[in-house]
Amino acid sequence: MTEMVGVRDDQRIQRDVLAELAWDARLQPNEIGVTVDQGVVTLTGFVDGAARGWAATRCAQRVRGVRAVADEMEVRLPGTPGRTDAEVANAATRALEWDSFVPAERLDVTVANGWLMLRGEVEFGWQRRAAEGEVRRLDGVRGITNLIEVRPAAPPAAERLRRDVQRALLRTLGGERVTVEVDGDTLVLAGVVRSWWERDQVERVAWSAPGVRVVHDQLLVGG
Repeated sequence: MTEMVGVRDDQRIQRDVLAELAWDARLQPNEIGVTVDQGVVTLTGFVDGAARGWAATRCAQRVRGVRAVADEMEVRLPGTPGRTDAEVANAATRALEWDSFVPAERLDVTVANGWLMLRGEVEFGWQRRAAEGEVRRLDGVRGITNLIEVRPAAPPAAERLRRDVQRALLRTLGGERVTVEVDGDTLVLAGVVRSWWERDQVERVAWSAPGVRVVHDQLLVGG
């Protein structure tokens, strides 16, 4: 029998999130606080970089019953001399250049006080996501602002785009719990998914569609 979100009490979700944080070797769970209110998890405490903050958020999202995650963690880089902004910027530029799927020549990287900003244009939404994924793991990054714009080479045919995305979701999820609407170059996703993993898969499919510039995610995480 499938357990719905509302059935799982907050204390059980809290214990499971704490256990998932302890299970992830990338984290030091004793530095992260977890509170839960009606399935909404709030993470507090300190992490030593944006990568660990992102990893902690993903841990919480993996737990069954979690409806949303509020990241209130503070990034505190180690007290010993670390990377300068110039070194972080150079590392980010090299990481983007090494990814053959990211058009690094069309992107711009700036860093201020450890906060990394991405600008530029790409043709596909998945390239925007890939660029952020490459720099998120770098040492010395406090946070990321992704201002990369998606500019498709040609506008999509609305009905064909809707049909293709719906078919791709059917192959991925094996059901029709998600509806897709198209408004010009914008996709609107609605419906209920069973987990944050499924939500990620739906977004991945949507951003992979040619001609899509914007994705509005209205999905609910349920049982």
